[in-house]
Amino acid sequence: MRLKISLLKEPKHQELVSCVGWTTAEELYSCSDDHQIVKWNLLTSETSQIVKLPDDIYPIDLHWFPKSLGIKKQTQAESFVLTSSDGKFHLISKLGRVEKSVEAHCGAVLAGRWNYEGTALVTVGEDGQIKIWSKTGMLRSTLAQQGTPVYSVAWGPDSEKVLYTAGKQLIIKPLQPNAKVLQWKAHDGIILKVDWNSVNDLILSAGEDCKYKVWDSYGRLLYNSQPHEHPITSVAWAPDGELFAVGSFHTLRLCDKTGWSYALEKPNTGSIFNIAWSIDGTQIAGACGNGHVVFAHVVEQRWEWKNFQVTLTKRRTMQVRNVLNDAVDLLEFRDRVIKASLNYAHLVVSTSLQCYVFSTKNWNTPLIFDLKEGTVSLILQAERHFLLVDGGGIYLYSYEGRFISSPKFPGMRTDILNAQTVSLSNDTIAIKDKADEKIIFLFEASTGKPLGDGKLLSHKNEILEIALDQKGLTNDRKIAFIDKNRDLCITSVKRFGKEEQIIKLGTMVHTLAWSDTCNILCGLQDTRFTVWYYPNTVYVDRDILPKTLYERDASEFSKNPHIVSFVGNQVTIRRADGSLVHISISPYPAILHEYVSSSKWEDAVRLCRFVKEQTMWACLAAMAVANRDMTTAEIAYAAIGEIDKVQYINSIKELPSKESKMAHILMFSGNIQEAEMVLLQAGLVYQAIQININLYNWERALELAVKYKTHVDTVLAYRQKFLETFGKQETNKRYLQYAEGLQIDWEKIRAKIEMEITKERERSSTSQSSKNIGLRH
Repeated sequence: MRLKISLLKEPKHQELVSCVGWTTAEELYSCSDDHQIVKWNLLTSETSQIVKLPDDIYPIDLHWFPKSLGIKKQTQAESFVLTSSDGKFHLISKLGRVEKSVEAHCGAVLAGRWNYEGTALVTVGEDGQIKIWSKTGMLRSTLAQQGTPVYSVAWGPDSEKVLYTAGKQLIIKPLQPNAKVLQWKAHDGIILKVDWNSVNDLILSAGEDCKYKVWDSYGRLLYNSQPHEHPITSVAWAPDGELFAVGSFHTLRLCDKTGWSYALEKPNTGSIFNIAWSIDGTQIAGACGNGHVVFAHVVEQRWEWKNFQVTLTKRRTMQVRNVLNDAVDLLEFRDRVIKASLNYAHLVVSTSLQCYVFSTKNWNTPLIFDLKEGTVSLILQAERHFLLVDGGGIYLYSYEGRFISSPKFPGMRTDILNAQTVSLSNDTIAIKDKADEKIIFLFEASTGKPLGDGKLLSHKNEILEIALDQKGLTNDRKIAFIDKNRDLCITSVKRFGKEEQIIKLGTMVHTLAWSDTCNILCGLQDTRFTVWYYPNTVYVDRDILPKTLYERDASEFSKNPHIVSFVGNQVTIRRADGSLVHISISPYPAILHEYVSSSKWEDAVRLCRFVKEQTMWACLAAMAVANRDMTTAEIAYAAIGEIDKVQYINSIKELPSKESKMAHILMFSGNIQEAEMVLLQAGLVYQAIQININLYNWERALELAVKYKTHVDTVLAYRQKFLETFGKQETNKRYLQYAEGLQIDWEKIRAKIEMEITKERERSSTSQSSKNIGLRH
């Protein structure tokens, strides 16, 4: 990725340019110390003077009023705030008419910023005050006051907090009075610029110590640049939070959100005092000290999938290379490319007006459809369909270009969604809520309606990243997520009535990804790279989960690595310095998944015998139990030396009725309530009581016996025997109540039990013979 710079031969301004701001993706306003406000049209390359300000107004900062105002959508910004050196800020219309000038600070007003909703304006000045104003310019409050000038300010993603500079310190102050203020020393020199991104919640700062830094919203340092030759005078996040730009003397740098640099350009600009990203995130404008406005277009982005590499060579041109045969295709577009995604044998490209869908089998005939709104901020792909996110909503399309659905929920803000907070599979869409970060919304892909009974997935901690598995049946769909404590959890997506269990898979997990070919999960844990070959094991037999893992040392990936993709058996990891590392994992677990999904149990056993690995046998054991194939489970458990489980499986096989077998398989997986329910529904009350007795679940055993008016004496007898073994006296009031005046006769009880077992056998053989008669007919 690099920047394509365009700079006019002669500057349009006579003095330094102090600030710039985009109205649309093709129109920019610039303000200068020559008192002029100039409009730049990038389509026609024309410039025109909008207004000449009075000679006593030297503009310092400009910010356009936000476009999206709840339901009322404006196609472009209509007015802006301009702060100036005379202590005022001015509300100016698009045509250049000064609507209102407000006395705001003693000394210059150094920065002014609208919040995301456009309901409030924050200004900071040389007098060290931070003030909040209404939309019409009425003073609401003075948020803070300090002895040093405040050079820069930014709103938090939820417009509830304000970040501002105080010399070498950064301060985050919530708008609520008495709320905790966060303050830390950020630089060794005065901080000149800050920016806070609403999508990734990260903070940028730039200072006179010639460094730029990336922080999280708790003030933890994520990246610290090398010192430059000159002070860093400007920084700005791209709207989607994936990139940021850094400006200095004769320097413009493009960086990844983790801090490493994609490109460094040295245009003849003087110091770049202000950087603004266009609304679609494809180009940058810089306000230069020598009167120029520098424009830079982001080109040469790369997308890779299997043997294909796609490169954006120009604004409207892509090059596709097939590395197997070195075939090269050129893709031309009518408008400039904004976003693209290459996965599942399809390339999806969104331009400013249209969406193109290419198949990797045929690059010549794309499917094209028009977009409702031009600025697509995210494209996600699954095997059957893809998802587009723009300022207006979330839209699901098939690869044939057919609109499928558009999920919605109250208070949805699409401008802050990214690949970590939205996940897509063939049948499900998952979206993490920003208002309450402990909640995940789940939608049916085909209808866009809430999944199951409409219950939300709720966790006890804030959730950071979510990912749906890609393969298997809809009823078995699982979602994995990382929470604030860096715990990796997994749970089922289908939620009907009963509360699905959220189970912890691992700790200190920083990044995760599901394979695109089978349900294998990988993640980076602290100092280890871990692959969960069969994450479903936690629902089947948690004891053998460690045996189904593959682990290797991850110290080679340095600090803060990130998993980019997991295609087939190839995992791609981006290190903190920007380099890519490719890891191949064993291909055998994927083949095992394939055999099991096709119920080829003999082939699966043969594969495990061929590979001779404990992880494979452990995965097969869990898969077999999950699919109720106890013969294969017995072979697999024997291979990993779990003799107690082999014996239990043998005892299950000898049970007379299929209901009993089913109940004991459920018990094997730890689903005791379900096992009991199966037996009660089949009318096997004694067996339901017996499993509770075997588990020493005395309260429940007595409750069932009393409820169904049977085997109360059996429960009391077993309880008495249990207490005698340990030399204890009965203290439970319910047991004392029912034991009163009851003589326990073991002969009678054994006869009753024998009768129950005989009854079950007879019933089983009757149902079998009636089935056979039915087959004969």
